[in-house]
Amino acid sequence: MSIELLELATILAGAGAVAGLLAGLLGVGGGIVLVPVLDLAFGAAGVPEPLRMHLAVGTSLASIVPTALSSARAHRRRGALDGGVATSWSIAVAAGAVLGAWIAGSVRGVVLSAVFGFVAVGVGLRMLAGDGGVSPPDRQAASRKWLPLPVGIGTVSAMMGIGGGTLSVPVLTALGLPVHRAVGTSSWLGLWIAVPAALGFAWLGRSLPGLPPFSIGYVNVVALVVLLPVTVLAAPWGARIAHGLSRRQLAVAFGIFLLVTGARMLYRAFPL
Repeated sequence: MSIELLELATILAGAGAVAGLLAGLLGVGGGIVLVPVLDLAFGAAGVPEPLRMHLAVGTSLASIVPTALSSARAHRRRGALDGGVATSWSIAVAAGAVLGAWIAGSVRGVVLSAVFGFVAVGVGLRMLAGDGGVSPPDRQAASRKWLPLPVGIGTVSAMMGIGGGTLSVPVLTALGLPVHRAVGTSSWLGLWIAVPAALGFAWLGRSLPGLPPFSIGYVNVVALVVLLPVTVLAAPWGARIAHGLSRRQLAVAFGIFLLVTGARMLYRAFPL
């Protein structure tokens, strides 16, 4: 099945707008929206099934780079970026992202779909149950004590094609950051995940047969050209909305969205 190029571009532009809003609203890089949509769009465009999920993940990660930067800048202007956590976690999440890209290149697409679905549903349930911040007296000390966490966040995020907010927001709130500050800091960490992971997917998918035109490994340039302008423009609007919501409203919105997208990807991995 194939669709017209204009229709495909419209789908991608709409997904990019939603992804940008969510990047600013929830501190995610937008990949939690883009990966399922890109998977469907590439399938509609005739990309072979074994390549679709890897291509969706790689393209999503590349699109997150400017989105995460735009979102982080918007949150920083509002004083919602924790410098201590950003400094101590950045290299660790980047190392995890490199590891995650390498693992993803060694497994089938259905494995990536399953990882995406299980993690999204699990975190969504946790956020609906309460963000559970423990409010330790020294947040920077807490972030250093739990330093293995950013490595794991980077690894799983790279395999899911996301900027890490799905995992880092609830982890940072559990370490005592208020949810708005966790969202802003997560946007910055998403940049450190997306850059090395996207480069890894581009390298791992090089010279593979069956990829659509204008693909650099598992990164499709045509999709990026459509996605990037709308995601970057929409991210600051999401940040503005986030700061108008209460702590609990933001956590509930995040949880509901994760449950919906996680269920969709689990169906992709385990169709009835």
